[in-house]
Amino acid sequence: MTSFLKTLVRTPWFWGLVGIALLLMLNVIKDPTYLAIGVNPTTGLLTGNVLDILRVSAPIIMIALGMTFVIATKGIDLSVGSVMAVGGAAAMETLRAINDPNSYGAMFTAIGVALLLGAVLGLVNGLLVAVVGLQPFISTLVMMLAARGIARVITGGQNTNATNQPFQQISNGQIFGLPTSFVIAIAIVVIISLIMRRTALGLMIESIGINPEASRLAGIRPRPILITVYVLSAVLAAMGGLFTVSEVMTVDVSGTGYQMELDAILAVVIGGTSLAGGKFSILGSTVGALLIATLNKTVLFLGVSAAATPAFKAIVIVLLCLLQSERVRNYILQAGRRRSRKEAVA
Repeated sequence: MTSFLKTLVRTPWFWGLVGIALLLMLNVIKDPTYLAIGVNPTTGLLTGNVLDILRVSAPIIMIALGMTFVIATKGIDLSVGSVMAVGGAAAMETLRAINDPNSYGAMFTAIGVALLLGAVLGLVNGLLVAVVGLQPFISTLVMMLAARGIARVITGGQNTNATNQPFQQISNGQIFGLPTSFVIAIAIVVIISLIMRRTALGLMIESIGINPEASRLAGIRPRPILITVYVLSAVLAAMGGLFTVSEVMTVDVSGTGYQMELDAILAVVIGGTSLAGGKFSILGSTVGALLIATLNKTVLFLGVSAAATPAFKAIVIVLLCLLQSERVRNYILQAGRRRSRKEAVA
């Protein structure tokens, strides 16, 4: 049991769970009913702050999942927030063009168009990085600006809304009492986890991140792998955009996905994936995304001013990273032992 606890304490995502628990505890101190679950008398659906956190976490889980594999190859994708806007814009414009409020065909068409467009943008990123040889920071920074412009072109520079009941249920519906978007997100996480761990793809991604030259000499072709991870990141970002716009059935070309790339990077780092590349943790990134969603909800619930919000989030994240540091933990343990010895001598 002691060995298990030591292993657990050294696991980064464990401290993500601790952070989530502490944030929920802080909210409960302010309002003892914070974790209460009720039933909406009009819709018959479950309601509560916890369900809101799960719903908000769905798009963050998607972009964090895609970012995990990009970072594992020693890259970065700064365009995920803008690709979310492109996916949302494409979906809303498609639904508005079809104009069938109850059509499942319109919903699937909108989803397909959004994901296809996301894949194309991801392919461009992948080609710029793997074939042209641009630095991931530069190529995805360019795509971040370009994709936001593409979203404006798609919508004519206007916020676009549409009506489609099946599409709206992606975020506002429930499956077994859980938000539909969260259930879909977790299902995607499970599927991709199985693909990464039951095939050689995950191992090849890690090997490229650890030593691309050694990987090449071992027979691994880096270019197709790099293109794959950037396409996957963009497709998942487009899916995150679908989750975001389906909640309000409106795309804000300036606001949708704004600065979400920062949340994605934070979620991945909190989950234990190193920015230096190499081994990645899908579970860790998922826990990190849940932590970011809980933190965002906590900021609103506590009424932290907009000016102080970045500082509040930074303090929480820095404290969590310190808890993850083995050097800091060892220092605290050694200080505790020295104090115990002094008390024993006295």
